[in-house]
Amino acid sequence: MSRVTDLLFHPLSNAIMTILTGVTALYWIITIFAGDLFGDSGVEGDTPLQGADVDTDVDAEDVGGDKSFFSKALEFVNIGKVPFMVVYSVFKFVAWIITLTSSLFLGLAGWGWKSVVILLPVFFVAYLITRFATRPLIKVYEAMGYNGEEPQELLGRIARMKSTIAGDTIGAAEVKIQSDIIRINVKSKTGEQIKYDDEVMISSESPDKKFYFVVPEITLSNIV
Repeated sequence: MSRVTDLLFHPLSNAIMTILTGVTALYWIITIFAGDLFGDSGVEGDTPLQGADVDTDVDAEDVGGDKSFFSKALEFVNIGKVPFMVVYSVFKFVAWIITLTSSLFLGLAGWGWKSVVILLPVFFVAYLITRFATRPLIKVYEAMGYNGEEPQELLGRIARMKSTIAGDTIGAAEVKIQSDIIRINVKSKTGEQIKYDDEVMISSESPDKKFYFVVPEITLSNIV
């Protein structure tokens, strides 16, 4: 037993990954006992939302072009098709196993605190493996009707413009949900100009589900 404990917490790289994996395991234990294993708690907000706004999580300069590198990186590991916390948990578990294995075969015990440098290549390899490890889960969540966070939850929320729009121009806006910032494509519902950094309200969704209609948010500061 002492040899197993020594492996889990020595050297430092093993200790870091063991603690991180333990925290994730504790999260899932709490989630299971809360009866929400396949509910909303499986989807974290710090990831671009999928579903109705699958094409909207882009930077302002990407409105008419390709998705951002960050969005592509998330999609590579199937986030959006599989809840973020599930993908994140698989990633950490894979990284933990690789870290423990590498410490045995590379003799990292003698590296001391310098063993943390092994985590950089470990994370990269774990990232690649996570893509294939989560693929079987895609069909599972499709069967459960998972399509990312429901787009209706954005309607009625206040967003801040990250570009100036008018007429048929499509721009970008950011909406804050709890502590998470989500970027979406938006278009002025009335066609009137809405300037950069203005606050707007998300009023409806386009029929093709590629952007949201917004209207200027009326506050005391802009009507007085």
